[in-house]
Amino acid sequence: MNTIEKHDKYIMKSYGRLPLAVANGNGVNLTAEDGKKYIDFGSGIGTNSLGFCDDDWVKAVSEQLKTLQHNSNYYYNKPGADFAEKLCEITGYTNMFFSNSGAEANECAIKIARKYSFDKYGKGTGRQNIITLKGSFHGRTIATLSATGQEDFHNYFFPFLEGFIHVEPNNISDLNQKLDDSVCAVMLEYIQGEGGVCPLDIDFVNEVFKLCTMKDVLVIADEVQTGTGRTGKFLCGANYPKNGKKADITTLAKGLFGGLPGGVCMSGEKCAGVLTPGTHGSTYGGNPIVMAGGLVVLEKVSNPDFLDEVVKKGDYIREQLLQLDEIEKIDGLGLMLGITLKTKIAKDVMNAALEKGLLTLTAKEKLRLLPPLTIDYQSLDRGLSILAEVLQ
Repeated sequence: MNTIEKHDKYIMKSYGRLPLAVANGNGVNLTAEDGKKYIDFGSGIGTNSLGFCDDDWVKAVSEQLKTLQHNSNYYYNKPGADFAEKLCEITGYTNMFFSNSGAEANECAIKIARKYSFDKYGKGTGRQNIITLKGSFHGRTIATLSATGQEDFHNYFFPFLEGFIHVEPNNISDLNQKLDDSVCAVMLEYIQGEGGVCPLDIDFVNEVFKLCTMKDVLVIADEVQTGTGRTGKFLCGANYPKNGKKADITTLAKGLFGGLPGGVCMSGEKCAGVLTPGTHGSTYGGNPIVMAGGLVVLEKVSNPDFLDEVVKKGDYIREQLLQLDEIEKIDGLGLMLGITLKTKIAKDVMNAALEKGLLTLTAKEKLRLLPPLTIDYQSLDRGLSILAEVLQ
């Protein structure tokens, strides 16, 4: 049996896989087991932020692998301490919890928000609800599925958790009506990735922060997909005036570790002491190999010149694609782009591009592009040429 046949026989069919068995990758290029070459405009759904097998990243991970692969969280390790210090310096947050994925980071944020309210206002006050937005996606655990504001995901796994209220995005009236004394947090994505690459309006985000400040309600920013430089700022909230929006809690994952499994839930002083020994944990969270790779990502992606290039590359993609008759509009920021097509079906375009050697993604009815942040203009041109051929 070949790789695809073995997968189909032995692995649960919870993914709608495409007929591609990957052998190796280098930079923005992939090689399949049959030798066919591909250009990657998806970066593992925004995870391979530095592309495939970045030299510095590989060196750091390999050296750490030969030194210490894991230790219990009863003890300390240097890669985790160095990573946390660097991420706090970059973001201005004061502390963090390490997990293994975006869903786990969001679970941690949910627990912090509810315990913050419990600690400050008491058990019987009823301040336990969390507002999330319709169209949002926060993960596939039971709690994060319950938080997700898409009815398509609220099936099969009953009963879902109580305590989540869904508000129409960019609808200030709906927000005002539902943000009552039962709410302890508002959880949002500045750009809804899986929901269709849909950015939130500036006025709506401003209103969220204003109301939450007035009511002592926490703001949780799910930056699992939008963070780590994806939108041209290290955190997407920095794109929102005035002087950027800094949530009480921010979650990161995907591109933060360059392809290794990891997640981070960061908090400021307001929530710094909420988690106490025994209230949360993770066996693999803060794994030294993951931290070593993540530190390389932080060093590169936090560079202002690097982030400026992300913006320029995003603008370049827009400029090239908007010349095509089939493109109706392009949403998103930096290298997180959602393309609305006039006549073609996004999934059909994705499959046709795959046939011609280009990996893309979809998000609802849109074609989605999340290329590595390190992609060069020559590779962009090659990929955009294939995409133009498919669209025309």
